[in-house]
Amino acid sequence: MTSPSKAVQPPIARQQAALRERLPFADRQDFEDATRGLIARRAPNAVRGEDGRTVWDNDTYAFLRGEAPETVNPSLWRQAQLVAEQGLFEVVDGVYQVRGLDLSNVTFVEGDRGVLVIDPLISTETAAAALELYREHRGPRPVTGVLYTHSHVDHFGGVKGVTTQEDVDAGRVTVIAPEGFTEHAVAENVYAGTAMGRRAAYMYGAALARGPRGAVGAGLGQTTSTGTVTLIPPTLTVTETGQTETVDGIRMVFQMAPDTEAPAELLIHFPDLRALCTAEDATHTLHNLLTLRGAVVRDPHLWSHALTEAIDLFGEVTDVAFASHHWPTWGRERVVAFLKQQRDLYGYLHDQSLRLINKGWTGAEIAEHLPLPPALENAWHARGYYGSVSHNLKAIYQRYLGWFDGNPAHLWQHPPAEAGRRYVEFMGGADTVVDKARGSFEEGDYRWAAEVLSHVVFADPGHGAARELLADTLEQLGYGAENGTWRNFYLSGSTELRQGRFGTPTVTASPDIIAHLSPAMLFDALAVQIDGPRAFGEHITIDVHLTDAGAHYRLTLENGVLTYTRAAQKTPADVALTATVPGLSALTTTGLTPQGLQQAGVVADGDLGALERFSALLDPGDRDFPMVTP
Repeated sequence: MTSPSKAVQPPIARQQAALRERLPFADRQDFEDATRGLIARRAPNAVRGEDGRTVWDNDTYAFLRGEAPETVNPSLWRQAQLVAEQGLFEVVDGVYQVRGLDLSNVTFVEGDRGVLVIDPLISTETAAAALELYREHRGPRPVTGVLYTHSHVDHFGGVKGVTTQEDVDAGRVTVIAPEGFTEHAVAENVYAGTAMGRRAAYMYGAALARGPRGAVGAGLGQTTSTGTVTLIPPTLTVTETGQTETVDGIRMVFQMAPDTEAPAELLIHFPDLRALCTAEDATHTLHNLLTLRGAVVRDPHLWSHALTEAIDLFGEVTDVAFASHHWPTWGRERVVAFLKQQRDLYGYLHDQSLRLINKGWTGAEIAEHLPLPPALENAWHARGYYGSVSHNLKAIYQRYLGWFDGNPAHLWQHPPAEAGRRYVEFMGGADTVVDKARGSFEEGDYRWAAEVLSHVVFADPGHGAARELLADTLEQLGYGAENGTWRNFYLSGSTELRQGRFGTPTVTASPDIIAHLSPAMLFDALAVQIDGPRAFGEHITIDVHLTDAGAHYRLTLENGVLTYTRAAQKTPADVALTATVPGLSALTTTGLTPQGLQQAGVVADGDLGALERFSALLDPGDRDFPMVTP
């Protein structure tokens, strides 16, 4: 079905007006900071891939001018205007940022001979465009170093747009990263990568129409680029706080911050420049403790302590703080105040959650009732444009107590379709539920309308009136959301209901990522694709001999589980594969057919039928699975 978007309803319009009165919109400091140091804008600011496909187009946000329309939360509109600022900016003499060319920023620090690149965006195409813009105005400096602040794809995926594996291998470029970077970078994009990618499509709204009734930005950045994701492993690993390194004359002091915003993360101080890169631990938003795309819950306690440590280490010797998202903060006193409020934000959410948990509150109850301190409530950089107080508080509950809230009535609930059928029957049938939900919609109780209508849609996916009203309801929730990712999720759900499933434009499990899987990680990636019930009756053994690594593995499929070991075996396997590590990784794209083995340079000996049976049991994920329908 296809139905048009609806106008904003009076309850949402009243909410937007009240917010305009309550928040300090007269404070224009962020607008001054977001444009400070502008050298040049990129015009037009669209980037195409080699195939001619547009992978980034910041010009599609040109509508972000003037006062917020009623279809956009005015606080989110303000943030989107700031984040959409694009171009090459001077942070301090010798440090430059390109902003507005991807979800993240790329930073260029000038050295004696060339330039150090910090966090080269998601895609090679956008990273190359950023480097071109920098060189156009700062000269053709060679890249002498690359630094990844952490293990998320928007901070390393474009690396081959700024350097090459050949230059790294030749020692002309040093690649720096925190300890554990490669393992976390690869694992996050492979194990649950299909599901994360699908959810990220809704979270970032990359496939949504852009405009006052569509995507306006994701709060942290506008959206994700959709180009080529690459990876070059680090050649220099940072392992401890206080470690110092010099690359191309650039002195750096590192602070380790693992398990804060990412499992492998670091902050960098440049003592000669009195500049601090806060990576993604202090930005102009409340960040995620559990990102809506899905991830392991982050530790707000460690996060808060990491920012205290940053203040203690660098607060007195820093005149500017910049991050891999948003705009810098200048002035020692302002930097310290900013870091303190960011620290207190995560510390408050953590400590107050545990206080209430220990009084018996559930995550939903804490999220509904815990207020922020006034100083944080009114600090623009502490507002929930990317993370939210609501879903972060639920994440803290999940981190400590898991999914179960202690109520045995919630211990063994029906799945959505079965629960929906029963709810609808109890409430008098689908048509009755829709009629009642329409009343809730008209009263502005969109949260309740969405809940009951979702039951109808899961019970009867073809019920047109339920789908249409649920689409309208999610749309109103999107219009009212201050959080950019909430808006994108709501509007994506509405789009799915009206138009059917729409695509997932960014693929982070790229060939480059797959190529850097260790053999053990590759076997684990295969294990999570085995269709266990179909494999119950199978017993297959496969030996893998890796000639370049001198390693031998025995894989066993039994009881629907794929296991592996390096221990010596007394019995021969059904089939043996002899390969190099790159050849083994290549099988993920070529397949286990005789042609695929030959293409990957893998030699198979033994029962090839066993390999065919094994291959037939692999059940890869669906990149476009439905989100709001069964």
